[in-house]
Amino acid sequence: MNYRLYSDVILLCNLPEEGLDTGDIGTVVEQHHVEELETGYSVEFFDLFGNTVAVATLPGSYLRSPTSADRPTVRLVN
Repeated sequence: MNYRLYSDVILLCNLPEEGLDTGDIGTVVEQHHVEELETGYSVEFFDLFGNTVAVATLPGSYLRSPTSADRPTVRLVN
């Protein structure tokens, strides 16, 4: 899948080192094309107040586009 800049994406795996969990929603802020490798994306993740909580560079296979069946949820992060 090819994601456009500033599109929302959903994380498909836990990234504990980044404080991110499967289902977290982020925004694509950069695309990374390296010949013979999967396209990568820098994704910015926010809290509900719009503060950045993480920026992670991830392969496209770690992400998916939102669908109409998705519902936002809330989890408390300590």
